[in-house]
Amino acid sequence: MATQKNPKDSFNIMSELVLPNDTNTLGNLMGGKLMHWMDIAAAISAMKHCNCPVVTASVDNVSFANPIKLGNLLTLESKVTRAFNTSMEVYIKVWGEDLSAQYKYVSNEAYLTFVALDPNGKPRKVPELIPVTEEDQKMYEGALRRRQVRLILGGKMKPEDAGELKALFIKD
Repeated sequence: MATQKNPKDSFNIMSELVLPNDTNTLGNLMGGKLMHWMDIAAAISAMKHCNCPVVTASVDNVSFANPIKLGNLLTLESKVTRAFNTSMEVYIKVWGEDLSAQYKYVSNEAYLTFVALDPNGKPRKVPELIPVTEEDQKMYEGALRRRQVRLILGGKMKPEDAGELKALFIKD
């Protein structure tokens, strides 16, 4: 297994056509269906990074900027932004597209965290991620802060142990 990879190695594009069974009574893609597809696309990126099965550990805030309508094309782009010991943060961006009107728009962005598994279903070490572009570097650096927030909110880290985030949680 490679000990180092870069974000483009995990880049994934997945598209779906929004059909009637995927929508609510307003003709918009149901949020749960979108989250299902987001989880699959992001998991593919995580698996491409570590070359083994993964499980979803967390999903950050999912906000819906624009609804995706019945008949629109949905495109999900994902890539690993940082690898820790056994976990990886994956960034996903969701686009909606009205093909007949030739109009493409952003619907969502989110970060998901996955844990790599060995053949016994136990966490395993993942390859290091080496950022290449300036954007990769910014996402890589931000991933540590996002991870600390997740761990604090999940009760797995004390705010005073969060390094640069300590000031957000503790008054001097």
